[in-house]
Amino acid sequence: QDIFNDYLVEFRSVNLIIQGAAELAFENGDFDYAINCAGETKLGQTDQVYEEGVYKVSVNCASAAAKHGVKRFLEISSGQIDSNEKVEHKESDQVKPWTKVAKYKLQVESDLKTIPGLKYTVIRPAIVYGIGDRTGLTPRLVLGCIYQHLGESMKLLWSRDLVMNTVHVHDVCCALWYLIQRDDTVGQVYNVVDDSHTTQGSVTEIISDIFNINYDYYGNILSSLCKGDLSVVVDEANDKHMGPWADLCRLNNVENTPLSPYIHQELLDKKHLNLSNEKLKATGFTLTQPVLTKQLLLQVIDDLTEMKLFPKTMST
Repeated sequence: QDIFNDYLVEFRSVNLIIQGAAELAFENGDFDYAINCAGETKLGQTDQVYEEGVYKVSVNCASAAAKHGVKRFLEISSGQIDSNEKVEHKESDQVKPWTKVAKYKLQVESDLKTIPGLKYTVIRPAIVYGIGDRTGLTPRLVLGCIYQHLGESMKLLWSRDLVMNTVHVHDVCCALWYLIQRDDTVGQVYNVVDDSHTTQGSVTEIISDIFNINYDYYGNILSSLCKGDLSVVVDEANDKHMGPWADLCRLNNVENTPLSPYIHQELLDKKHLNLSNEKLKATGFTLTQPVLTKQLLLQVIDDLTEMKLFPKTMST
């Protein structure tokens, strides 16, 4: 709130799905940079929702930026691109999105090239975590909390080797500010990912340590059998988790929290998120948080607890 109250900050609320409204954001302003952090991020929506909330929002903002002579437009795209378990995906490799959000973000990337006068840069972040995160690794923290409450072992689909690259939110912010000021990054795409080589196994180990719980995996064979009826698996898991989470929140006076253990089917397929950060590092960029640690996830929990969005008695 202090930031919004600063005299240097002007807050404008407009419907970016409408081209004319998007241009209002640039009215009476002589901006050097425009960074698009907007867009629909909720999973499980229809294509129409993402076409409007992702594609139209981004293209409208980019078009308005070009029209008003913004020196650089930065688009935050998606790293949810099907990649190989062993080989890191480079920006120049063929792209195959595995979520609808990524599908429409990649359409945006393609169409930015066609906007006259637009000088742009694109970043594809891995799974973003850190203070303020609600959709990256935080849902897994919620699940850890629930299984501590239940006193049960947490079982996950696939195996510990499922690649799920991460990046701290501070490094995302540093990267976009660093890239947007360089002349040699115009028209370029950059993966933004840390050096952790994070996998489902490494994340789960940290979470099990935080909440002192046991965990196991169904394995690739059994998980593949479940894939044929994945909607049933998802429904059963959500039924199991939602009740205990509601109980935990009630017992700890946590009201109106945006956090949820709800699992979307899009995230349960065996899709690796394995990105290369070689191109970003070649520019001279240095990560401030190169490795995912227990302490960094505890900071997330502490922040959420302080805001009364996470059960206080369950954070350690």
